[in-house]
Amino acid sequence: MKEWFNAQDVRAARERISPWARVTPLEQSIYLDYADRNYQFKLESQQLGKSFKIRGALNTISQLSDYEKRHGVGTVSTGNHGVAVAIAAHVLGIPDCSVVVPLGTPHAKTDRIRFYGARSMMLGADYDDALTLGINYIDRAEMFYVDPFEHDTRVYAGQGTIGLEIMEQNPDVDTIVVPIGGGGLCTGIAVAAKSVKPSVRIVGVQTAACPAMVDSIRDNVCYSRFPTEGDTVCEAIVGGVGEIAFDMLPSLIDDIVVVSEKSIRSAFKFMIEREQLSVEAGSAMVVAAVREFPERVGGKNVALVISGGNLDINILTSVLAGDFEE
Repeated sequence: MKEWFNAQDVRAARERISPWARVTPLEQSIYLDYADRNYQFKLESQQLGKSFKIRGALNTISQLSDYEKRHGVGTVSTGNHGVAVAIAAHVLGIPDCSVVVPLGTPHAKTDRIRFYGARSMMLGADYDDALTLGINYIDRAEMFYVDPFEHDTRVYAGQGTIGLEIMEQNPDVDTIVVPIGGGGLCTGIAVAAKSVKPSVRIVGVQTAACPAMVDSIRDNVCYSRFPTEGDTVCEAIVGGVGEIAFDMLPSLIDDIVVVSEKSIRSAFKFMIEREQLSVEAGSAMVVAAVREFPERVGGKNVALVISGGNLDINILTSVLAGDFEE
């Protein structure tokens, strides 16, 4: 395994982003109760921009040269990373910021992008199409491309600050459950948490609609583009995996659980109605994992990373109406 970044990079990132990024709560679950297990939610849904993504965006953009800052920044996103880049550009005084999103991205995210002064452009039927078209646009505009998860270690180090916070907030945590899309969040958390407590278990979760990391590890191929099968409520956590995550995660992660869309929808409804927490449907993957596979996830003190809280009202209405089989 190539060491693209390490815990020292994560600690430096924490110092760099601390003026803006919040230390989010690690909050006890009231209704998740299996045997003598203790479940706690790491609420990145309460982070600036309602997503963990601000950490990596701030760590990256704050290190740009004056030349790069003058030319502006751009990115491609299903929403949360775009919101984060818009906020980071705003607070760091970068006037020119463009965010390309796929068609159908929830208005809750595109409205937030524009609120912080960035341009929001819909290009491409899905994330992979938007990525191709968006990178071409950003390159032609001579902007700095803020990579969400593929090749920039600064993004990974920023996301990893969550792992440091969890271990400081509760040193007894023995298992951290993390949603996996491109893999940057899980890889960063694993590097940071295991530097504090090498025995801590890292369990990733993917939707059965897009198990890109599972298939990449199984086939030993970095699937940087990956199709989504059928409808999914996890629009923010689909697509291919990043090169750094593909290189580093197999030696850091202890297990990856794949959960069904029905299970995710049920967990999402549980979080809204029972735990009374505003979370994205995709973030509920980690709750689906411990509800469906409590023994496989294991642990006595388990932290569940709730990665975002930008709700899609259409998904919320559908799930609360019970438009799925329990």
